[in-house]
Amino acid sequence: MKISARAMLVTVLVGTVTMTGCAYNSSSPDVYTAGQAQREESVRFGTVESVRAVTISSNDGQPSGLGALGGGALGAVAGSAIGGGKGSIATAIIGGIAGAVAGNAVENGVAKRAGVEITVRLDNGDLRAITQSASGELFQAGDRVRLLSSAGVTRVTH
Repeated sequence: MKISARAMLVTVLVGTVTMTGCAYNSSSPDVYTAGQAQREESVRFGTVESVRAVTISSNDGQPSGLGALGGGALGAVAGSAIGGGKGSIATAIIGGIAGAVAGNAVENGVAKRAGVEITVRLDNGDLRAITQSASGELFQAGDRVRLLSSAGVTRVTH
C-alpha cells in the first residue's frame, strides 16, 4: 500500500478545500460578524406567541460539490491501493464513486443545524416570525422578548 507523494498532496489539498466548504454563516442571536458590531439596532418589545423547532440549512439544500469531490478523491486514492494492475483501476473507480456519495452526504449533514421559529406579537399589535439558530436561550409562549433589527437582520432575545 504505497501512496505517492503527489497522491498524498492531492488528498491533503482536497481535504482542506472540503473542510473550508463546511464553514457556515451563523444565524444565532448570540453571534455577530465584525461588520455588525458597533452598529445601531432598532429595538422592539413583544410577547412570544409560539415557538416551533426547525432545521436550518446553510447551503439551501444545494451542496457545493466539495464534499463529493473530496470524498471521491479520497475514495479513489484508497481504492487504488487495493489490488494491482487493472484491478487497481477498477477499485479506484468504485472507491471514487462510493467516496463521492459519502462525501456529499457528509456535506449535507454538516450544513444542517437546529433552529427555532419564534412568532412574536409586538406591543403595537403586529405579528412577526423570526427564524434563528437554536442557542442556549429557550423561548416559550408568554415570554417577554426584544427584537433587535439592523440591515434586514432581526434577532430575538430575552
